[in-house]
Amino acid sequence: MSRFSAVAFDLDDTLCRHDHDVDDLYGRAFEAAGVEPFGEPDELWPLLDGAPDPDDRVGYLGAGFARLAARHGRDVDPIALAEAFESVADDSRVAYLPGAVDALSAAASAGPVGILTNGPERRQRAKIEALGLADRVDAIVYAGDLPRRKPHVEPFDRLTAALSVDPGETLYVGNSLSYDVAGAHNAGLRSAWLRAEPDDAATPYRPDYVLDSLDELAALLTCDSGTEAGADA
Repeated sequence: MSRFSAVAFDLDDTLCRHDHDVDDLYGRAFEAAGVEPFGEPDELWPLLDGAPDPDDRVGYLGAGFARLAARHGRDVDPIALAEAFESVADDSRVAYLPGAVDALSAAASAGPVGILTNGPERRQRAKIEALGLADRVDAIVYAGDLPRRKPHVEPFDRLTAALSVDPGETLYVGNSLSYDVAGAHNAGLRSAWLRAEPDDAATPYRPDYVLDSLDELAALLTCDSGTEAGADA
């Protein structure tokens, strides 16, 4: 018997990731913008501020391109580059993360299953359809279409209402401490942090559980001992 009445997941970098050839995508963005390429994708990503802004992905990417251009001494329009990057990207090019399909099956054995993503439906729907997720879950909440996104309470309230479950009996699984773990805590859900590296520390956040792989979720749902907040973190 599961210790939870329902399980819900974040989408990007929790259940799935982009399946693009990043080098090819980067090069095509410069080509589309009519700009001589400079830098590498691995240089751009660390120059981005936090998680993507669902309401201004172009501005988010543009800030990174502006910093990259300054490092390379290039005088370019970073917004034009960001717009070109967005134009050649295909939101349907996604793949499940290892263990995601089994994690969804384990969650379905526990009770209703939900998805809560901070992106708007116009962007995230292509991913949902490509993964066949609509047939695997009972409710999907696109917080990008709401007045407030994670870590605010409203998206989580929408989710538990759609699943007809008590927040305190719901487990939310996500990779972001500041959006997923903080938001679940604020809304009264239990949280499972899917950390990228075993040495990543949760401090100052306190997830109820820490997962190093989605393969660990089935055991967490059915046993009395889990990886509690702070353990191994």
